[in-house]
Parts: sequence; structure tokens; C-alpha cells
Amino acid sequence: MREFSKYVGLDVHKETIAVSVAEARGGEVRYIGEIANTPEAIDKLVKRIRKGSADLSFCYEAGPCGYGIYRQLAHLGWDCQVVAPSLIPKKTGDRVKTDRRDSLMLARLHRAGELTSVWVPDGAQEALRDLTRARDDMKHLQRQAKQRLLAFLLRHGKRYAGQSRWTQMHYRWLEAVKFDHPVQQIVFQEYVDTVKAATRRIEALNKLIESAAAESVFWPVIEGLMALRGVNLLTATTIVAEIGDLRRFASAPQLMAYLGVVPSEHSSGGTKSRGGITKTGNGHVRRVLVEAAWTYRHPARKTAVLQRRAKQTSEAVQEIAWKAQTRMCKRYRLLEAKGKLKVQVCTAIARELAGFIWAIGQALPQPAASV
Repeated sequence: MREFSKYVGLDVHKETIAVSVAEARGGEVRYIGEIANTPEAIDKLVKRIRKGSADLSFCYEAGPCGYGIYRQLAHLGWDCQVVAPSLIPKKTGDRVKTDRRDSLMLARLHRAGELTSVWVPDGAQEALRDLTRARDDMKHLQRQAKQRLLAFLLRHGKRYAGQSRWTQMHYRWLEAVKFDHPVQQIVFQEYVDTVKAATRRIEALNKLIESAAAESVFWPVIEGLMALRGVNLLTATTIVAEIGDLRRFASAPQLMAYLGVVPSEHSSGGTKSRGGITKTGNGHVRRVLVEAAWTYRHPARKTAVLQRRAKQTSEAVQEIAWKAQTRMCKRYRLLEAKGKLKVQVCTAIARELAGFIWAIGQALPQPAASV
């Protein structure tokens, strides 16, 4: 572990930053004060703390303020770590929490090497991630709008007799729905227009994701992942944007644990107790993996769509994708025959799918980082 002369703990908030410094080799840990959360104030802080040839290392908790401070300090040439809040050691009996105490704790633990840093995406990767997350947010708004429209229709006894909603037939039926009072007709039309507006925005974001993914440096990895069954363009883009370089994981189980699809465990002595999956780490990737796992309930076969996507990749990736499909389709039927619930089966398949994603990541060159 590299040694630094000073370890700086930053308790970052929207407007302010509480700062503490721990001297190297068991030196004192002192509270510096509070500064404004602005680039200018951070520059002044660095000059104030350095005082000569001091080698500085900064740390702060990951949070809603993003990675601006990390990038500014890294640009200035200083070491900086963004740490995982859930993995910070805490005393169970400590009931006092202030900004000052938090910054002192960060500086002390940073010097001791007890903090776990998170992966920080580069600029291009964060932009792609923001795009996929915006699409998820818009999809959530669309679901809410549809639920409100259906609830309004049900409240007034208007029921669609067809099999599938939100098809052309369903929209034609909506156009023919009439209410006795003009005000209710206006309310109904507002609900319908809200659903249509959200749908148009999702379609626009889908096109933007498609073009942005194809033009990005991550396209070879996205294209390789699309050879897997159940992994379309949106799923592959989400995986790459959220995880980053797949080679940063030493093994497939490490990636599975990072995504929270491994069983939780509470064992002591001769007693072993395992529960549901941990659900730690990145929930966006975990969700798309479970969605992709549903496709393995069907028998393994090379469809025309999969063959078209696989042709764009190397033979090694194609072999991994076919091996993944044959194994997981067989395993899905096996677990289902044992009486496992479908959600449990899909979770198990999602865990194995993460392992094959890791394998494809090792077989593909990773893009160079951008600013």
C-alpha cells in the first residue's frame, strides 16, 4: 500500500464540505474546518494543506454530489478515493453523528486502509449511463401513467374486452370511449395524452441509445454481449454503462457478488444458514439480468435474430454464447422440475448469466478510458 504524508477526509454536502487531516505514521488527526463546495474553495484547500512537498490522499463518501470532486483532484495530480458508505466500519454504540466527527472518522480510517473504494466511471461512460437511467426513469413514468388511466376506466366501468392492452386495437378502443359528463371526457383525454407523450419520449430515447452506443468506444463490448440470448441492445448497453471494464473483476463469482445475485449467509460454528440473494451492488444490472433470464425457459436454439447478432462477434464469443444458452436452458428446466419457484429459478439463471458475461468480457478488448 502506498504511503502518503497526509490523509484528508472530506464529508461532502450540497453546499459545504467538512475537512479533516490525518498525519502519516500515527500522527495526529485534526479537524481543519468547513469550506464551500465549489471548485475554487477546493483549490484553496489543497494549497493550504499541502504546504511544501506534502503527498496528499483524499477520500469522501459516494453520494448525490457525484464525482466532480474526484475528477478535480485527479486532474490536479492528487490521489483520491470515493468510498462505499455501506462498507465504512462503524461502532455500534456510537450515537453521535456530526459533519466534524464524520470527516475525522474518514481521515482516520483512510490512513488505516479500512475504507473500500468504489469504481468511478470516466466521462463517456457516465454519459452513457445517464442516458440509460433516463430511459428507465421515463419507463417508470409511463407505467404510472398507464396505471392511472386504467384505474380511471375501471372506476367508471369501462373495460376492454380484448386480450392485450396498449396495442393498436386497444388504442382504437380508447378513442371510442365516451363519458356522460364533458369534464370526465377531458380528464380521460388528459390521461390518454400523458401515456402517449411518455411513449414518444421512450421511443426517442431508444433511438438515442442506439446511436450513442454504436458511436461509443464501448461498442465492441456491447456487440459481444448481444450474442447472448435475452441480451438486446438496451440490456447490453445498460450492463456496460453500469459495470464498466469487466476485466476489473478477477473472477466470475466476484462479479456475481458485486451485482448482489449470490445467496446471503449467516453461519457460526457448525451451523450454516443461507438466505435470499444479497441484493447489494448495482440494482440496474441486476434487474436487466433477471429480465434476460426469463428467455431461457424455452429450449436452446439459434434463432435468426441471434445468428445475425452473433455474426458481428468473434468465434470465441459465439462459442461462449452458445455454451451459455445450452447450459442455462437445461438448468432452467432442471430447477423447475425440482419444484423451485419461477422467481428463484430466474434468479439462479441470472447469476449464471453474470458469469458468462464476465467470460465474454475477458475475451474482448476493453476500450481506452476517456475524460
